[in-house]
Amino acid sequence: MLKRVFVAPDAGRTRLRFAARAVVGIGLAVAVCGLAGHSLPGAVTGGLAALLALFTVTDPTVRGQFVTTALLPVAGLPVLAVAAGLHDHPAARGLAFLAVVGAGVYARRWGPRGHSLGVFAFMTFFVAQFLHTTTGQLPEVSAAVLLSVLTAAVVRFGVWCYERRLPAAAAPVALGGAGLDRVTTRQAVQATAGAGFALVVGQLVSGDRWYWAVGATWWVFVNTASRGETLVRGFRRVLGTVLGIGLAALVVVPLHGAVLPTTVLVAVCVFGIFYTAAVSYTWMMLWVTLLAAALYGLLGVLVPGLLALRLGETAVGALGAWLAVLFVLPVTTHAVTDAWIQRALRCVHVCTAEAAARLAGTAGADPAPRVAELEQSLGRVRLSVAPLVHPLNPMRGRKRRARQVLALLDDCAREIRGLVAVAADPEASHDERLAEACFRVESAVEALLDIAGVGDNGGRGDAAADTVLRVAPVHPRPTAEEAALTHVHALEQALAELATPLRAPSGSPLVGA
Repeated sequence: MLKRVFVAPDAGRTRLRFAARAVVGIGLAVAVCGLAGHSLPGAVTGGLAALLALFTVTDPTVRGQFVTTALLPVAGLPVLAVAAGLHDHPAARGLAFLAVVGAGVYARRWGPRGHSLGVFAFMTFFVAQFLHTTTGQLPEVSAAVLLSVLTAAVVRFGVWCYERRLPAAAAPVALGGAGLDRVTTRQAVQATAGAGFALVVGQLVSGDRWYWAVGATWWVFVNTASRGETLVRGFRRVLGTVLGIGLAALVVVPLHGAVLPTTVLVAVCVFGIFYTAAVSYTWMMLWVTLLAAALYGLLGVLVPGLLALRLGETAVGALGAWLAVLFVLPVTTHAVTDAWIQRALRCVHVCTAEAAARLAGTAGADPAPRVAELEQSLGRVRLSVAPLVHPLNPMRGRKRRARQVLALLDDCAREIRGLVAVAADPEASHDERLAEACFRVESAVEALLDIAGVGDNGGRGDAAADTVLRVAPVHPRPTAEEAALTHVHALEQALAELATPLRAPSGSPLVGA
């Protein structure tokens, strides 16, 4: 796990910049709140609002990110007012919290912006419970939210806007149809049911910290789209919390809330959250747990028993999420995995077509931007098959097949990157052999899409293998052409081998229902 975090590729040092900018933005937001005369709870609220503004906004364009950031207070402040107004009415407060959970998950149907606004609304209600916000504190904490989001926006779009130099993010895959056939609708129902369980059981565990259980249920559902993904994420959340509590007992508790060292620790935790989020949910949860403990230390309420209570409430929340995805309108892992594998194969198809056009001398053909989309699609494939390749999964045959699919898709991505690099070389821009090989790859992808789409052979698997194995031998050529032919040949071989793991025996799906 250590190796995965610290040796994971960081192209363009994006994760490093992401984390460093978060420390700067959140630190400035807290400083602005302090200069404005806000109390410690107000500054904590502002810091968490800035964290969310920098963490959750993921629109594919800078302009879209700016609009979403501007809308965060619109989504959060009314929810904050409701949470404060219902502070002394537990039953109504619980029902309102569940409504925010359901609406927040349902909003994901509108893409990254809906997701961001839903997360911000939920966390605004959660922070109100965390700080026991009342109507008398509402003006101060609302002002803190506005100041902090504004400060975070200044840092993100003015001082440190590195996104202008990054490729646009890929559009999400559309899963499901209308009504309960839509994944986001099913997940909204699941999350509300799971949060209802967490709320009731969490209050039995603790009448003061019950919201931790609801928060655990919520975050288990974030960035998941299937039953298997949710189960794995819940396990990783509990594991990260256990590790974080152990570290907090060693590092945070002895500080006794001392301002300077605890503030430094908070900055380290923020950096850790942002730096590890993209590569390890377990590590991110470790840093989140440490951050929560440090904040409780600053508020003067941290005791060892509180850490044990957090673990118990986290376990309740994860259990609520697990029960919901298993028994309430389950979304199969196979359905989601199939969609993302098809998306990745289509990216291979498009990249190859653009490369073929570039090699044929077509003006304006540029496969390079499609490579980023392919990488993001492969990331979602890895996430969707995580339940199958998990060490605790007993289905060894499907685990082996899933690992083979991942390895071969990675091979495809590597060869596509090489092909795109060669296609950009003017010396190889008019080679007919390369263009013909690219067209053969396109035909192979079409055959594989049929296999991935139906989940069984249907007589097409062998045809796919035959298509891609009819490769002309690579003859000595000038360096650029020879390199391109080598990449295409390796790509065809990887596509040929993909036909076997994608073709499930007896019509069974790759990862099961």
